[in-house]
Amino acid sequence: MRITGLTVADVRFPTSRALDGSDAMHRSPDYSAAYVVLATDDPELSGHGLAFTNGRGTEVCVAGVRALEPLVVGRTLEGITGDMAGFWRSLVSDDQLRWLGPEKGVMHLATAAVVNAVWDLWAKQSRLPLWQLLAHLPPEEIVAAIDFRYIEDALSPDEALDLLRAARTGREARELQIVADGYPAYTTSAGWLGYDDEKVVALVREALADGFQHVKMKVGGDLASDVRRAALIRAELGDGVLMMDANQVWNVDEAVAAMRVLGEFDPWWIEEPTSPDDVLGHARIRQAIAPIRVATGEHVQNRIVFKQLLQSEAIDVVQIDACRLGGVNEVLAVLLLARKFGVPVCPHAGGVGLCEYVQHLAVFDYLSVSCSLENRVVEWVDHLHEHFRYPAVVEHGRYRVPRDAGYSIEMLPPSLAEYAFPDGHAWTVAEAALA
Repeated sequence: MRITGLTVADVRFPTSRALDGSDAMHRSPDYSAAYVVLATDDPELSGHGLAFTNGRGTEVCVAGVRALEPLVVGRTLEGITGDMAGFWRSLVSDDQLRWLGPEKGVMHLATAAVVNAVWDLWAKQSRLPLWQLLAHLPPEEIVAAIDFRYIEDALSPDEALDLLRAARTGREARELQIVADGYPAYTTSAGWLGYDDEKVVALVREALADGFQHVKMKVGGDLASDVRRAALIRAELGDGVLMMDANQVWNVDEAVAAMRVLGEFDPWWIEEPTSPDDVLGHARIRQAIAPIRVATGEHVQNRIVFKQLLQSEAIDVVQIDACRLGGVNEVLAVLLLARKFGVPVCPHAGGVGLCEYVQHLAVFDYLSVSCSLENRVVEWVDHLHEHFRYPAVVEHGRYRVPRDAGYSIEMLPPSLAEYAFPDGHAWTVAEAALA
């Protein structure tokens, strides 16, 4: 099978109108995506992938994807899958494009969209959901998909192989169990910073009625408001689990001071308390606010920064993002790093398509890497799933394991047309109304 073409679309949803997704750093976000389709010489099969973005700037990511097109179109799927690590390195190590990173920023988002589209194509060709394709690959093939450059001082290929081989014990039983029971989820939909108190309370009650035991709230606006909202949510939750997310808005000292106040409400973790690049800052915050956990990852740009966070004992929770990292290949590296250092993985989701993506990664982690559900939950945000052909499903506070072939990221053509920026109906109508 040969990849014959690549198309990329700028797709934006006007979530800022209701302040869905609002937090201390992103006050009025428009959830968006650079959406990639790989055409093949088999008219029945195409690969789909996206990088989640946030309104303005999506066009830059689209340009990044187009810059990668010559490195992908014309290659055979078999040639790529026969040397997955080599394929991944060819995208991140192009001697001119690499200058824009390296292995971070817009080009890394673009790389993730393309790489994930290849994995979607491979899973569809195999007639398996991505989690099952990964779980059924021999450990040697998983290791062969990972670029160990820059992380071998923390995790060697041989160590990774040993971890994967050890995890095969009991995998069949775990697969039966997770398909039957689903993967534990937590909700962020109740806690957006732009929602008023009445809406927050109503949504927390609704989440509890839907079976959620974990609720996350946004913090970092002003401390008095954070305290007021935390008190309201804790009163509704009772003994349920409360998490907090500052979305990088604080300095290190501000984070410590704020969490010493907010600790009154027994948060399980504080997420993104400061800059995602500040490894030593995270370590200092973690030491100062224990036993409150420190979580980060949605803006951690690559496996190298995750390596340092883990080596420095700077975080208690690894939050992989399916398209901030360079696609499935780099996610595999971080899952194995987390397993070696004994830190649980709780993927970041929400956005556009992130829930669809990360359900596969969490299930694979349980089956073939961590073998544990202890202290592990996957984020759920109940927005925009109706635009996907195979949307993620959460029932009674648990993700239902996807059964359709692929990576669950294929969007519906009417949605792509409606929300294409700037010419889709959702945007032209808004512009006409403003005019």
